[in-house]
Amino acid sequence: MRIALGFEDADRPAVAALYWDAFGEKLGRTMGPKDKALAFFETVMNPDHAICAHDEDGTLLGVVGFKTTHGALVGAGFSDMARSYGVLGAAWRIALLSALERDTENTRFLMDGIFVAPHARGRGVGTLLLDAIAAEAMARGYDEVRLDVIDSNDRARALYEREGFRAVATQSIGWLRLVFGFRSATTMVRRLA
Repeated sequence: MRIALGFEDADRPAVAALYWDAFGEKLGRTMGPKDKALAFFETVMNPDHAICAHDEDGTLLGVVGFKTTHGALVGAGFSDMARSYGVLGAAWRIALLSALERDTENTRFLMDGIFVAPHARGRGVGTLLLDAIAAEAMARGYDEVRLDVIDSNDRARALYEREGFRAVATQSIGWLRLVFGFRSATTMVRRLA
């Protein structure tokens, strides 16, 4: 297995598809329909904010994204959204998505999503990607990695806990649970050696 920063343009459809597979249930009402969402994500994903796992044949196995003051894996603005969804469609989507937005901070490196191909789950890809994000954080001078996990994703939370992440806060999303399908998100932090 090969772990590397970034992805090639040829991988954009696979990255977008894996992203939608992982987050489509949560984002479907806001970013759907699926074909429109896939086209949108394919164009706006930033390889400079991704670490990818590929098998020996070059097949994409998983991605971990991160957010910095210079951008994010999915770093779209209003004009990007309007090109795909129109001005009105962009306006209400951005309003809803802003409720989920997580800001960067100076003391912790922000992991912004991890997703693994269904056929590669249970093979250690997620663990390798978490190790890679920790290494990237240390290379950038951070002492901690931060992430958020939703209350309905017990499998991911268990992985994060096994890899040394500890819960530090939980925030309810209130009535937005009706849109996104989860009630709260827990911020977790991993101290780096």
